[in-house]
Amino acid sequence: MKRLPEGFSLFVKKTCPTCVLIEPLVQELADAGTQLTVYSQDDPSFPAGCERVIHDASLEFSFCHHIETVPTLILTRDQKEVARLAGWHREEWESLTGLDHLGSGLPGYRPGCGSLNVAPGIREELELRFGAVRLAARRIEVAPMADDLETCFEKGWTDGLPVVPPTPARVLAMLHGTRRQPDEIVGVIPPNNAACSVEKVAINAVMAGCKPEYLPVVLAAVEAACLDAFCMHGLLATTYFSSPVVIVNGPVRQAIQMNSGVNALGQGNRANATIGRALQLVIRNVGGGIPGGVDRATLGSPGKYTFCFAEDEENSPWESLSVQKGFDPGVSTVTLFPGHGIHEIYDQLSRTPESLARSMAGCLKAVVHPKICMAADVVVVISPEHAAVFQAAGWSKQRLLEELHSLLQISGRDAVRGADGNTEGLPESYADVPWIPKFKKDGLMIVHAGGTAGKFSAIITGWIASGAKGSQTVTREIK
Repeated sequence: MKRLPEGFSLFVKKTCPTCVLIEPLVQELADAGTQLTVYSQDDPSFPAGCERVIHDASLEFSFCHHIETVPTLILTRDQKEVARLAGWHREEWESLTGLDHLGSGLPGYRPGCGSLNVAPGIREELELRFGAVRLAARRIEVAPMADDLETCFEKGWTDGLPVVPPTPARVLAMLHGTRRQPDEIVGVIPPNNAACSVEKVAINAVMAGCKPEYLPVVLAAVEAACLDAFCMHGLLATTYFSSPVVIVNGPVRQAIQMNSGVNALGQGNRANATIGRALQLVIRNVGGGIPGGVDRATLGSPGKYTFCFAEDEENSPWESLSVQKGFDPGVSTVTLFPGHGIHEIYDQLSRTPESLARSMAGCLKAVVHPKICMAADVVVVISPEHAAVFQAAGWSKQRLLEELHSLLQISGRDAVRGADGNTEGLPESYADVPWIPKFKKDGLMIVHAGGTAGKFSAIITGWIASGAKGSQTVTREIK
């Protein structure tokens, strides 16, 4: 680290009006016999009349001493910083320097300007050059005339859409979104079982278009995907449609401006779109989950690009999904559900909870196949207009779940293979079972989201191997 000399050190730049304003003070301090060294960020001849001006062209001094504002005056004794002042304030400067009537012809106070070392894009470059952080990822040299975006396509790093080239400065800026160390291992990513560090997650978050403040959410999603209960390898290798669906709860939703309202399951919101995409890119680029390789989906779904949204907790008549999963209110969480596309629930006429619940049950019976039971789990996304019907009648979430489970009982004789001339269904041994539940007891989950206009809700269908023998819904706290 570049050390400051004994006495006073003044950091300035000529393009700062306050620095220009206080230029006469440099001569006053010199005339008073003060030990003064000036560090000029942008002009070695500024300020005029000073014998000890160091041109901090590389900004190393400014970076090492955390200068955020110019002018900044620092007093150093015994190689330790004693005090610092930012901007110009006559009384404070007089107190620190011990000089009376300092800058008597100047205004008493003027704020400073932003230091060059904290300018956007510069901070990260300086941190890479002079800071303690060292990125461990292998660097790929790109020819000067090569197109960065095309290089990413050629290297197979994309999901088919353009990605943001992960330059060291961008990755370092992303890492500022978390206090976790870059070399901390987040998890082991299938199918190649590759150890994934915070830095590698940050690289893919950059490529996905995330902001640094999204990184804790992405990290929690990656951790959740690595849990044995979620069985990411199986979800990836299946020929079915499914992939991770990311549902976010807690204060982080508003902090990063996620969408839980109009078009919550659609496009248009950066956080929703890029968080889900970052998780998919980690699985692809770190774990090796490439379509046509281990990813064997027959058709896939658009959700394999990204499927991420937030629950509208503030306007919900019920407890949130995260509370339902055992977390305290106010805790930010990520829930990963092994699901895919949506199936609409259309009911614009029901005004009683009983009638609306029957509409929902009718739609839910068709999930996967009308005769397949206890295979796929589902998330029912209930819109505000539909939720209002249940709220007006005083129905709790538990009451609605119990009603739906009651309505979703299928007789064994109707569910077996060959019934109604349809060879799909359950084995013949189920024919004598009076009633079979469509979903496992915990296999039906409810989330509140969507715009306030429109009596439509949605079913997010899960993987047909949902449960202990396949993939289970998991929830992880965002830290």
